[in-house]
Amino acid sequence: MISKGKGGIGETVRTVFVAVLIALAVRTVAFEPFNIPSESMMPTLLVGDYLFIAKYSYGYSQYSLPFGLPLFSGRILSRPVHRGDVVVFKLPSDDKTDYIKRIIGLPGDTIQVRDGLLYLNDKPVQRQRIGDFLYHDRFGDVGEVPQFIETLPGGTSYHIIKIRSDAELDNTPVFHVPPGHYFAMGDNRDNSSDSRIAPGDGGVGFIPAVNLEGRAEILFFSTNGTAHWWQVWLWPDSLRFARFFKPVGGGA
Repeated sequence: MISKGKGGIGETVRTVFVAVLIALAVRTVAFEPFNIPSESMMPTLLVGDYLFIAKYSYGYSQYSLPFGLPLFSGRILSRPVHRGDVVVFKLPSDDKTDYIKRIIGLPGDTIQVRDGLLYLNDKPVQRQRIGDFLYHDRFGDVGEVPQFIETLPGGTSYHIIKIRSDAELDNTPVFHVPPGHYFAMGDNRDNSSDSRIAPGDGGVGFIPAVNLEGRAEILFFSTNGTAHWWQVWLWPDSLRFARFFKPVGGGA
């Protein structure tokens, strides 16, 4: 028997309400979707990628909650962050904007870039030149740029690109990561506003542990942006099917 009238409407409202609560719960404690709007994490992440982050990876802070509700301070059920993790966090300068970068430095580490090469605790990070990356910039230009496999202490490997040999961030001061903070960089080393740039200069600076929202886990969708949602006939050429369900993070 199917309910009609007020009973049917009431049941529908209750069902929708419960569904919304379940979705919010999953989004808060388990997985949350994000999309990639910039080139800063190329070649690991491309503009038009959609991914899930695991909210439980590092425990929970107020930024795990909808709208960043300040219901508690610090982190609960805290878990360790590892070098090489790709993380989503709230930009420390406004605690509102979502950023995604790769964790390079842990509390107590020293970080420096010298002549384009990353140094961790005064030791050069292993880097191996591989085949060029086909780079599509935001202006529609395409070109090949140098690509490397970088391997952090502990064995986490990932791809990075270096577009220029004399980039502004190829030589930095020594950064000392303070307690309770992290140092993050984009895989697109010449086109990333990250911890190498101070917040007052439009960068990220050190990331407080409380600002971490979760670890990027897997891509679930990817489009090159050449087709609108209603242009169904163009979908086959715009969707990057090879990127669907691709894990994010280390592993070159």
